[in-house]
Amino acid sequence: MIGMRMVDLIAKKRDGQALTKEEIEWIIRGYTNGDIPDYQMSALAMAVYFRGMTDEETAVLTMAMVHSGEVIDLSGIRGMKVDKHSTGGVGDTTTLVLGPLVASVGVPVAKMSGRGLGHTGGTIDKLESVPGFHVEISKDEFLRLVNENKIAIIGQTGDLTPADKKLYALRDVTATVNSIPLIASSIMSKKIAAGADAIVLDVKTGAGAFMKELDRARELARAMVDIGKRVGRQTMAVISDMSQPLGYAVGNALEVKEAIATLKGNGPRDLTELCLTLGSHMVYLAKKASSLDEARRLLEEAMHDGSAIAAFKTFLAAQGGDPSVVDDPDKLPQAAYTFDVAASEDGYVAEIVADEIGTAAMWLGAGRAKKEDEIDLAVGIVLHKKVGDRVRKGEALATIHSNRQDVRTVEEKLATAIRISPQPVAPPPLIYETIV
Repeated sequence: MIGMRMVDLIAKKRDGQALTKEEIEWIIRGYTNGDIPDYQMSALAMAVYFRGMTDEETAVLTMAMVHSGEVIDLSGIRGMKVDKHSTGGVGDTTTLVLGPLVASVGVPVAKMSGRGLGHTGGTIDKLESVPGFHVEISKDEFLRLVNENKIAIIGQTGDLTPADKKLYALRDVTATVNSIPLIASSIMSKKIAAGADAIVLDVKTGAGAFMKELDRARELARAMVDIGKRVGRQTMAVISDMSQPLGYAVGNALEVKEAIATLKGNGPRDLTELCLTLGSHMVYLAKKASSLDEARRLLEEAMHDGSAIAAFKTFLAAQGGDPSVVDDPDKLPQAAYTFDVAASEDGYVAEIVADEIGTAAMWLGAGRAKKEDEIDLAVGIVLHKKVGDRVRKGEALATIHSNRQDVRTVEEKLATAIRISPQPVAPPPLIYETIV
């Protein structure tokens, strides 16, 4: 548009005014094609950080980022496409369970996934611990597999939301990551560009989450649900606990093992419950059940009658993976050494600091601190207790799976991350609330 200048728009936002649709679209277009330099965009990001954005501005920003690159067309897939997004945490194995679980009751899961930075790998890294499994499949093949098997996972294409990639990298180095409009538009732009009709969000809160305070998590969940509704996507959010790791396993192959157990109906209680809650919403939004209760019943049946695990086998085999790992999880990568970390006293587990457990797993090689880091798929930590559990002196609190013998620093980290109290402790709630 003639006559627009970035400096005026920065000043407008700095002074707390709302930007128009034309202005936001002009900014995103200019920044994506390199006409607007990083230093001006940084100034705008900081102004947004302090002044916030209206719901309308945030929705416009989201769609401008969606249209900055390729938008995936999933119309070739029959049925309602439901996507799920978790704001991440430690031991978050939900995608590995939810994908096959909701696919087994007839809901198409067409998932794009990235490689993770952080404590463990992303979903793709975890799946690559299955020998032969790959995500490099063509777009046509991807659509065919979802129609045939109801599930396929593909690696993120390079041209999805380039504006978001650019802006995210900038936020990372200018201390503007923690802004709700910027987080909400970043997450939702990726989900919308990936072609989903409906989106179920799992927003984590607690020590191991991005949003440590419940109020902030609630604010983020509301902002994302609002964006979804404004742009015509059915969206809902569950706020769940991440003060302690989800499930027991933290590490790539170890989490696949736990996902297999969960799909068979004998996984950890918290992981099972969260997957059933999120899954029920996915099945309900996909119109495969007339109520959440009915959706949950369908999923519980699929776990118990073997169709959930069968869907997982089919999915692995379709993308080159060895399905026999499901019946024999020992075929997954295994670490050379295991070490138990024992309780130093009798009592009750009062705290398991998720972040610290995640960092310990990363030190073993389970995650990436930098993009180019190699991941060791076999290593990680398996917890044996949850907050509230009784424990005796000398009993194993966790087992370290490592490919090196010297794990002293990891042991020390775990000893400080798991706190024991002489008095009984109430476990934290798993799900705080649902936002629709």
